[in-house]
Amino acid sequence: MLSHDQLQLVSYLHGGFPLVDRPFAAVGQAMGWSEDYVIECLRQLLASGVLTRFGPLFQIERAGGLFMLAALAVPPERFDEVTAAVNALPEVAHNYRRDHPHLNMWFVLAAESAEGVARAAQRIEQATGLPVFQFPKEHEYRVELRLPLLPAEGDRHGAGRL
Repeated sequence: MLSHDQLQLVSYLHGGFPLVDRPFAAVGQAMGWSEDYVIECLRQLLASGVLTRFGPLFQIERAGGLFMLAALAVPPERFDEVTAAVNALPEVAHNYRRDHPHLNMWFVLAAESAEGVARAAQRIEQATGLPVFQFPKEHEYRVELRLPLLPAEGDRHGAGRL
């Protein structure tokens, strides 16, 4: 169960992160907290697994790089072994097991170029003996989902605000 302060912090950060020299101090000032308290709350959220990642999202293509969705068909008895091999590459992010009739491991390859993605996929194929299926992005969509964490001021029914 999250503390009220943790809920407040996540709700506040959901609206954006200040781009200043000391962003945690700015967040703390806005919330009436110290910079150290903000950092400690975030550490606790990450350590507990409530937050799995805290950091910026970049449009890598604007910098000349490439993201590629990829998948493998991994025999169930080899899943842990293949996961370790795939996750060992620095180009791999967001590796997830999926309930799919054929492709049960999905991940993102991120590299500075299309050639870098191709090399990473080739290294995975060599390490696992399994073909890597690549799914290039055809169109980018921006979907932002904000779920209310705290009841709205004056709301008698406890419904949150968006």
